[in-house]
Amino acid sequence: MNLEKVVFGFFVMLAATLNFGFFIGDIDDPALHNPYELFAAVVVNLIATVLKFGDRTQIGAVHLATSLVADLQLIGAALLFGYATYVSTAGMNESWTASVVSLSGGALLANIVSVVLLVVETVSFHRG
Repeated sequence: MNLEKVVFGFFVMLAATLNFGFFIGDIDDPALHNPYELFAAVVVNLIATVLKFGDRTQIGAVHLATSLVADLQLIGAALLFGYATYVSTAGMNESWTASVVSLSGGALLANIVSVVLLVVETVSFHRG
């Protein structure tokens, strides 16, 4: 068993599950979307991105691209969340929540593509 692949797979899956946990729920209900879960999703996605930098294969390039997309959207969601909470006079209302959750949904799609790539790469691996 390759420990590097285990750690890589762990962070890819953890990034997807944390993002899913934040995303799930009514799109406009701020009570259902925990800001700490969004923060954890951002941090774990950034760690997963760093782990993807060493791979020089074509599938590694696509892994990195999906991770960068997820990072960009989750950072955008976190910035919107922070703006709505600390700057906007409206606070974290239904409109702001829908925008944050929508960005998280885009990142979730990128995470799902990354997980599918990981599974395809694992299934197509030949020992020999």
